[in-house]
Amino acid sequence: MIRMLLVEDEDRLIATLTKGLRTADIDVASARTGRDGLRMALEDGFDIMVLDIGLPDQEGFTVLRKLRAAGSDLPVIILTARSSAEDTVRGLERGADDYMPKPFSFDELVARIRLRARVADEVAATDSRTLTVGRCELDPVERTLVCDGVEIPLSPREFQLAQLLMSRPGEVIARAEALEEVWGGAAKDNVLDVYIRYLRAHLGPDAIETVRGVGYRFVG
Repeated sequence: MIRMLLVEDEDRLIATLTKGLRTADIDVASARTGRDGLRMALEDGFDIMVLDIGLPDQEGFTVLRKLRAAGSDLPVIILTARSSAEDTVRGLERGADDYMPKPFSFDELVARIRLRARVADEVAATDSRTLTVGRCELDPVERTLVCDGVEIPLSPREFQLAQLLMSRPGEVIARAEALEEVWGGAAKDNVLDVYIRYLRAHLGPDAIETVRGVGYRFVG
């Protein structure tokens, strides 16, 4: 059974989702404030978090930032009435794995919860080998990237993108594949370009090659 943390302050929605998700074999615990949600996410063994943005004590974006800063890789789906492109990009850039606007389809939410929880399990089970490409070494277990003996500070999303590129050095990773693997297909196309620029700023302008009209490849 999937263990889910719902961080939401609307009582009716909490009751409805708790009842409905339990029939879908998803066990739900809830927090009504960002502070309690963050504490529970860091202390308890949840498989996924569904996070509202409009919380009474702090924005969900702040909760997400603190969660990632604490080193947590807990999958997070933002579920919010704030559905602008700016808010979507903001959430994804701060480490959300998915972004769903309200009103939403219950069946789609269940599908996304199962997908994110399954992907996290698969990554934890199979993606533990150290990747060495040229002057860089990436350790998926310790979540570190070291180049020329210097550890490179990366955000969770930057790390995921670097890991994808370094897992297939010299091979072109198509744009659509990168967006699906790193953002679950929930990000705008230009978000990938932004994160490639971030990685190049860390690793050097020639570390990642652009293959026009196709995607990118890591050359180290």
